[in-house]
Amino acid sequence: MEKIKVLIVDDSAFMRKILTDILTRDHRIEVIGTARNGQDALKRVKEWKPDVVTMDVEMPQMDGLEALQMIMNQTPVPVVMVSSLTKQGAESTIRAMTLGAVDFIQKPSGPISLDMEKVEDQVVKKVLVASRARISKSKEIANDPPVIKLAKRKASLTQTPVVAIGTSTGGPRALDRVVTNLPKTLRAPVVIVQHMPKGFTRSLAERLNKQAAVLVKEAVHGELLQNGCVYIAPGGEHMTVVRREGELFIQLDETEPIFGHRPSVNRLFSSLAHVDDISVLSVVMTGMGADGTEGLVTLKEKKPHTYTIAEAEESCVVFGMPKAVIKSGLADEITPVSEISQRLVQVLGN
Repeated sequence: MEKIKVLIVDDSAFMRKILTDILTRDHRIEVIGTARNGQDALKRVKEWKPDVVTMDVEMPQMDGLEALQMIMNQTPVPVVMVSSLTKQGAESTIRAMTLGAVDFIQKPSGPISLDMEKVEDQVVKKVLVASRARISKSKEIANDPPVIKLAKRKASLTQTPVVAIGTSTGGPRALDRVVTNLPKTLRAPVVIVQHMPKGFTRSLAERLNKQAAVLVKEAVHGELLQNGCVYIAPGGEHMTVVRREGELFIQLDETEPIFGHRPSVNRLFSSLAHVDDISVLSVVMTGMGADGTEGLVTLKEKKPHTYTIAEAEESCVVFGMPKAVIKSGLADEITPVSEISQRLVQVLGN
């Protein structure tokens, strides 16, 4: 089996060496070279044609964002950003996700992290996942397939509707396509689980809020759900929905991760199964693994009229989570990401 060829881009010689050491300890990966800044990276990508690029966000001459944008426009390749956990770093990382980066690695302790071994498993896993990602030019919109309705029944939202969305790898870009096209008059609240560590979900919510007609915010424990508002689960916390005194509220907790995820799509979907007098419109988009499938099983058992949209393979960065939903027979329709917001509006009767 051919090894995955990786180009490492970082202005720190130490970071280049430690990332090289981490990645080459895995027999499936070969580091074919390094670059010191964005300009250097552009040349190397064209010359060496790597399978994956790891890209530092903050670099002199040409930073990671500028280099990423040019790579995605000229010679698209899966890029994993390497970011510091600062407000500016989080904002830049979210911007990178919407420009086409597949995922990001969080440095444990600042721009030059002497303790990168703490995240060694994560570094290797994310590079391996990125090598299988579907990449298109940043300004390119794929020829989306038509919506495929799998169920003979129509969506029947006879009770108070709630929209619940689960996504992972590639999710920020998909959410950018979906959330920013929802109308302010949306007749339902939207609850979202995006797999992302603590500190980054707020930047994601703030970025989406600046561009969307609906209100987008990082969820707060105990807040009331309102129509036309989008609530994103904070990184590192599970989000569930409960009913009290006739109203719907968000609950957050830091109980154990479920199959490695906190927040967990399974946990969100399962909680909705136990809320009386609601109809659920569920959406599962791009992401590695199968988070959301078990929760949907519970949800559909308790609420048979739950309507489920799975993102089409053609528009997914990683066709894992939607594939699991489709294979389990839980999807009512398969929809490209460009059509999901329109379908939500149609089903809700806006």
